[in-house]
Amino acid sequence: MPPSTLLSPSELSYLQTSLSLEPPIRPDGRSPTTFRPLVAETDLLPSTNGSARLCFADGTEAIVGVKAEVEQTVGASDTSFTSHPISADGDEDTKMHSAEEDIDEERRRHARGKGQDSWIEVTVDMPGYGKDDDGVVVFLAQMLQEGLVADGGLRDRLWLGWGWHWRIFVDILLLTAPNSYPLPLLSLTTHLALLATRLPAPISRIDEDPLFNDDWDAAQSLYASSETDANSKPPFILLVISVGDNIFFDPSREELAVADAVCAVTVGTPQAPLYTSKSRGGEPKLRLLSLRTIDPPARLAAATSTTEGEDDQGAWKAARGGMKRAMIGKMVKMTVEPGGVGEEVMTGLDGFDGG
Repeated sequence: MPPSTLLSPSELSYLQTSLSLEPPIRPDGRSPTTFRPLVAETDLLPSTNGSARLCFADGTEAIVGVKAEVEQTVGASDTSFTSHPISADGDEDTKMHSAEEDIDEERRRHARGKGQDSWIEVTVDMPGYGKDDDGVVVFLAQMLQEGLVADGGLRDRLWLGWGWHWRIFVDILLLTAPNSYPLPLLSLTTHLALLATRLPAPISRIDEDPLFNDDWDAAQSLYASSETDANSKPPFILLVISVGDNIFFDPSREELAVADAVCAVTVGTPQAPLYTSKSRGGEPKLRLLSLRTIDPPARLAAATSTTEGEDDQGAWKAARGGMKRAMIGKMVKMTVEPGGVGEEVMTGLDGFDGG
């Protein structure tokens, strides 16, 4: 968890009042849906299949490396495969190109629903926290893996054929101590790393042991490897808070300190070709993959407000009770609706794609 804010109860009360206004006033002047500036780069680790580094405006920085290896699928069986012959008409280049397209299409056609959750492994390393036994690190790793698994499309992309698959390892390192809740930073960095991930192009058919093109220039992107799924993107997580009746995206540490409720919303793009509807600007509609409520810092820290029933206008009182369904629905709608916050984030991240 990020360090607690150093604001006094009276300062917290002033901040909570400012955020509850209509329109609300954020400490840094942002609108409720505006994100803080960030700096990102991809393809910076040469020994990985994909990598990315992302730094938030508060100095918090993360780096993600993705590595892949071929594994044999336990219990796999070939029960429904029918091979289609490749036409021999045309010159050698035409036949080779036709063969590669036929193999790729054959693999995509059979891969739907074949992927397994265990083919994706996520690890998180944070300064000052244990890697495997610390509750915060384990929770963050599970949240990130939950989104990747819920997407469904990623695990299917790892299917190579009857008996073989890719296994990917997503190693996430937070380079600096977190100044705010690190989940969105880690998720957005993972999104960019997966976008930049490239895998050797298979040249074998799905009923054969896997063989790959040894020319790295011919490597295929893990995402958008064909026209049919050119709009498919990795999922990502947005942190959303509510203060009073107002909703805020990308909250700062101070805003988190006075949040009535905190929600982690995981969104992704629909899988082609099952979903064909388009939103504004030709981008695919986003879909909700998972949603988790997170205890606000005020409920985890020692109480600093006055006791219940007292009327002290100078002290901030932490919110009591749960999160209303209407507020959750509003958060989700603002995230996934056409032209909403989720699409704005997706469009912004596309500008960093180095694949």
